[in-house]
Amino acid sequence: MTGIDFHSATLLAAEATEKASSGVSIWTIIGILLIVFVLPFVLGAVISRALKLKEFSQKIGLVLFTAIIAATPFVWQVTHGHDWRNAIRLGIDLAGGSNMVFEVDQAKSEKELSNEVMDQMVGAIGRRINPSGTEEVTVRKVGQSRIEVIVPGADSEDVQRIKSLITRLGSLEFDIVANRRDHPREVRLAQEAKGKDVRDNEGRVIASWREVSNDEPFSTEDQMVVRPVTRKDGTQGEEVLVIIEPNEERRVTGKYLVRARQSTDENGAPAVSFTFNARGGTLFSQLTSKNRPSKDGFHRHLAVLLDGKVHSAPRLITTIGSEGQITGHFSQKEITDLLNVLNAGALEVPLKPEPVSEFSISPLLGIDVQEKGKQAIIIAAVAVIAFMLIYYRFSGLVANICLTLNLLLVMGSMSFIDATFTLPGLAGLVLTIGMAVDANVLIFERIREEKNRGSSLRMAINNGFSRAFTTIVDANLTTLIVAVVLYVIGTDQVRGFAVTLFIGIVMSMFTALYVGRLIFDIFERKRWISDLKMMSIVGDTSIDFIGKRKLAGVCSVALIIIGMGVVVARGQENLDIDFTGGTMVTFEFENKQDIDEVRNSLQEVFGSSITLEQLELSNDPSSEGRFFRLRTTMNDADQENTGKKAADSIRDNLNKAFDGTDHKLRKVTMDYGDVKKLTGSEDSPAGSEVEMTFSGDLKPSTVENYLKEAIASIKNEDGSEKYERIPEFQLQGGSAEEKKAEEKTDDEKSEAAPEPDRFKKMTAQFGPDLAVADLQTALAAMKNVMATTAVLDEVNSFDSSVASEMQESALMAMLISLIAIVAYIWFRFQRITFGLAAVAALVHDVLVVLGLVALGAYLSNTALGPVMGLTDFKINLPMIAAFLTIVGYSLNDTIVVFDRIREVRGKNPALTNNMVNESLNQTLSRTLLTSFTTLIVVIILYAIGGEGIHGFAYCLVLGVIVGTYSSIFIASPVLLWLMNRPGSATARATQESEKQTSVSKS
Repeated sequence: MTGIDFHSATLLAAEATEKASSGVSIWTIIGILLIVFVLPFVLGAVISRALKLKEFSQKIGLVLFTAIIAATPFVWQVTHGHDWRNAIRLGIDLAGGSNMVFEVDQAKSEKELSNEVMDQMVGAIGRRINPSGTEEVTVRKVGQSRIEVIVPGADSEDVQRIKSLITRLGSLEFDIVANRRDHPREVRLAQEAKGKDVRDNEGRVIASWREVSNDEPFSTEDQMVVRPVTRKDGTQGEEVLVIIEPNEERRVTGKYLVRARQSTDENGAPAVSFTFNARGGTLFSQLTSKNRPSKDGFHRHLAVLLDGKVHSAPRLITTIGSEGQITGHFSQKEITDLLNVLNAGALEVPLKPEPVSEFSISPLLGIDVQEKGKQAIIIAAVAVIAFMLIYYRFSGLVANICLTLNLLLVMGSMSFIDATFTLPGLAGLVLTIGMAVDANVLIFERIREEKNRGSSLRMAINNGFSRAFTTIVDANLTTLIVAVVLYVIGTDQVRGFAVTLFIGIVMSMFTALYVGRLIFDIFERKRWISDLKMMSIVGDTSIDFIGKRKLAGVCSVALIIIGMGVVVARGQENLDIDFTGGTMVTFEFENKQDIDEVRNSLQEVFGSSITLEQLELSNDPSSEGRFFRLRTTMNDADQENTGKKAADSIRDNLNKAFDGTDHKLRKVTMDYGDVKKLTGSEDSPAGSEVEMTFSGDLKPSTVENYLKEAIASIKNEDGSEKYERIPEFQLQGGSAEEKKAEEKTDDEKSEAAPEPDRFKKMTAQFGPDLAVADLQTALAAMKNVMATTAVLDEVNSFDSSVASEMQESALMAMLISLIAIVAYIWFRFQRITFGLAAVAALVHDVLVVLGLVALGAYLSNTALGPVMGLTDFKINLPMIAAFLTIVGYSLNDTIVVFDRIREVRGKNPALTNNMVNESLNQTLSRTLLTSFTTLIVVIILYAIGGEGIHGFAYCLVLGVIVGTYSSIFIASPVLLWLMNRPGSATARATQESEKQTSVSKS
């Protein structure tokens, strides 16, 4: 950027080396580019000449190009000896993944931990590792100072990269490099100081030695001050002295960053450009203005610090405002990671570099559940294709070709952006097939209308596509607007759905309007078809829908009131673990177990609102099948009436679940020696020490949890907690060999697996805050618990997958989406009433379906439950995706009806009951056919899809039925009422029209 003279070396050679080392030759790349970008259009020309339809050459080429480029990820996998399914990244429910728990490094933290700080940390980490929102990554707070990260299907290289992204502080700062001419006093003090910082009389830092990030010798031009340093890993490096602004409010840091983006420096090497907000731009301008070159040609240098290290120190030429650039020795991967970190924001507090626990986890859904889901998806897809072929015959064949290409394009696009597919996500793909039928049905029904009017086949096809075009574009553009708004301001989960929705709609429009038209035109021109035969079940109707609006209104209001009443009555029971959070425990069996058997045993005691993960220690493959993590909605607040902690209730339930079975939980007993008083002084009173012995190896963190629980359970005489804050204590391995294991060097620890060491003996040292009598009480309680229950390696509360501010963000995104819908429909239909009526139908649909979900859960325990396949439905993230799908489906339905109302009304200023009824009857065939094909999919998914997609499919079954009903009985009557409100011009015109109609009849 202007104003900085960058003197970093280029990385072009390094980039070339990276590409060469990837194992793909330049000729292979050229061959792929030719196949993808040239071959389709060559084939298009050849095919069009063979057909003697040269004018279709480019159209055929474009269709082949889209098909080939979408198939590329799958073909690439096959040609490299892999399964084509490897191109699809599966979610944690289907493929398992990696689970890591990171802890805040409170020793290095300058801020006090709070819920707000931890929520900011969760948000920043989520944005770093999942910037697009399409990867189904889970990030949530665990306990008070830990953050859990679950990444689907990650290999070891990905895990290491993610660790680096997570633990990197992400701080960006700009300071002036000290020079001997301007800063002689600071230089002298820095050279005399023992530490890295130089402070003024008020204790504020005014200068600091900062490590240079790379190994190249740092320039000492312009009298910059540099000194050698030995890094923590023993390698040699350099530190440069930088001047620090003592007033923190005037420091130029990353908190003013608006956006970071990739660019290139003056040598063509990769760089990062950035933009500050107004405040940041002002501070940056003031900083650089004060340090412009002197009249004698002396230059100052700007230090660009990332995570406290100097990445570059460019010369300052002129004043710089809100734009700048960071250069350095960056590879493309480092640039991408840096952009993710900077755009996500710095961490409020540092994390320890290694996770406190790291496991590989098995798929969350059992094999049988996965197979049921996949089988249902295949059957649903085949059913839709068969229906279209039977009902529309040749037109159905064209629709099926379009649907198949649509599916390929969506899957290929999702593979290119590395999106993650969960089982509900795959079911959602099949649902897009059902919904994509809508565009084809609209076109075919228009063609049928034209044929009935006596048009020739060519004219019928031309008019059918032309008349349907506006309706299809209007219906899909409104949903596209929703997708864009949800992506821009929604949460990660909502953004992932928005990407899928956007891609699905665009591909559906392309295949129906472009590919379908091309096939029809070719077959008609070649005289391969002379007529289009179609079945007709609905036929012409003249139903008085508007006459039944009052009855429909009463039914809707009653349903909403009853449903909302059940929602309120169930309260927190409506929400699944995704939204409530709860308690998680890690336990171990003596022998390898089957996860489905373990899950079934736990569900008998805990109910269905649990999640079970099979864990494998990163350094011990033999641990597979022995370690499990249970998540339950149970928490301390729910257990207040019982007088127990959640952990105690979970221990009791675990014993109940596995007592008397072949599933033997690992138990470790404990004994302890005498409590010894340590010697101290009046100024520094000593605490106490005790040695504990265990029957099996345990992690120090496990023993720490037991001790904290036991101390927290100590009560005062009045029953209140004696220790609101647990006194600090230290644990060490007890035997000489174990202590030696603890005293490994940093290098040895880094080479070792991240799983902490386990011990049979440990020594605990407590401060004077804990009375000896209370310590003995706690030890006795701990001994009793361990003697009677299984070992819980980990006991922690965990937050919901969607933090509170994320829930607010998602709601705000949906609210703005509704406003955007009103605005677009207002623009297209020239009346705001059309937009308001559409939104009224959407709100109706969401409220009715939400109420019916709660009602279904309530009725699951009655005789109706087994008959209708009802279970204790709870709202989780897949269900939220279902609700958003319902919004899109209902909106599509409503716009089609409104478009026909506009057509029937023409330029007539009135809007009568007859006009609306005529429009509804004309579109009834399309409405019922679209609903039927979509219902085929969702009913099959609901009936045989298994528990993995049962709740998701239940929502969609309700949504399709309610959405169809509302487009006829809610949206249209509301539109009629709004347009004919008393005193409006439309109302007067309608009254006049009705008078004329009654006179003509008489």
